[in-house]
Amino acid sequence: MLDRFFRLAENRTNLRTEVLGGLTTFMTMAYIVFVNPQVLSQTGMDFGAVMTATCLAAGVATLVMGLAANYPIALAPAMGENFFFLTVVLTMGVPWQTALAAVFVSGIVFFLLTFLRVRELIIDAVPRSLKHAIAAGIGLFIAFIGMNAAGIVERPEVGIVHLGDLTRPPTLIALAGLTLTLALMARGLRGAILVGVLSATGLAWAWGLVEWQGLVAPPPSLAPTLLQLDLRGLLDPAIVPIVVIFLFMAVFDAIGTLIGIGEQGGFLVDGKLPRATPALMADSSGTVLGSLLGTSTVTAYIESATGVEAGARTGLANVVTGLLFFVALFFSPLVAMVGGGVTLADGTVLQPLTAPALIVVGSLMARNVKQIEWGDITEGFPAFLVMIGIPFAWSIADGIAFGFIAHPLLKLLSGRAREASALAYVLGLMFVLRYVLL
Repeated sequence: MLDRFFRLAENRTNLRTEVLGGLTTFMTMAYIVFVNPQVLSQTGMDFGAVMTATCLAAGVATLVMGLAANYPIALAPAMGENFFFLTVVLTMGVPWQTALAAVFVSGIVFFLLTFLRVRELIIDAVPRSLKHAIAAGIGLFIAFIGMNAAGIVERPEVGIVHLGDLTRPPTLIALAGLTLTLALMARGLRGAILVGVLSATGLAWAWGLVEWQGLVAPPPSLAPTLLQLDLRGLLDPAIVPIVVIFLFMAVFDAIGTLIGIGEQGGFLVDGKLPRATPALMADSSGTVLGSLLGTSTVTAYIESATGVEAGARTGLANVVTGLLFFVALFFSPLVAMVGGGVTLADGTVLQPLTAPALIVVGSLMARNVKQIEWGDITEGFPAFLVMIGIPFAWSIADGIAFGFIAHPLLKLLSGRAREASALAYVLGLMFVLRYVLL
């Protein structure tokens, strides 16, 4: 039954591989269960309620993606969007209930754009060189996040990125996990990434950096955030730009992630993503559900690349990941040990247990650079902007914007305007207006 529904044989996979891939994806993104409440609770939202909302929204959206689109691409509240949510509340003085309403409306518009197939047209309009660049750029971004999470490099609030203290125990554990993972991969071991994560966890426990906190605990109450969004607050004209920014971030983060992982997993056919509409509907419906439960924008997660690299090729892996998010509601102490990170004396939180997986997967995704037409400046330079823009701007959406602006502009200036589609010019102009007006 599973083989027929998920087309396992057709995708050259099996039950064991899909379960392993789904578990690997969950292990590398389990941190969001704790990080998202930490971020949003600074707005005055209840920590426990946000944690429950995070697990429920991630679990449902991930299941919908797996069952409706048959892709191993998990979803959860997005890092980046949750910090923008925090900025809206703390800097702009918008109540968190109104900010949730802005997320809700952006999700509804997002869903309508998907239903009208506008987002699918956008995916198909992305030039082939930019598709490869998006995959490579996300790979660099993942690796950058992993190195920062391991403490190998540091990204301070003030100043430039620099080398971290490599003698710190968490960083040494991350380096050990990375070395083991690479050695196992070089020997052709399937599941090397998961073995690396578990081995690093065991080492951290032996070193006393993580503690056994128990196995189960009751799920926190959802009541403080459930259906608390304030739609009347959207009548303020000043909220409109906030809704638009939420929408832009959601649309292009999702598109970038789907293209990047689609390229890595071999899901793209002639440069297009089959079943793009149900995949995008899962993404947009996740945002709507998340705002109702009490969390910020839900979107496809780049950490899903770890599961794909572990062999996941179908939505069955997503079923595993989605169910584990539900399980996390009851096993939060166990998840905390693996995904909760290690807190240093200065308050810095590192993620040495999952960071090696991100670094390895990032390097594998970066190999897409060889597919870019570097000999053509109108293709190569926009692709280069995407690749460096995603990690340097710390934003998938902004990195894509750089490429979408440069590609049609260079085609126009070189006298080769017809090589870019009409939609590419429209999107390029929209991105320019975004930076000018918003």
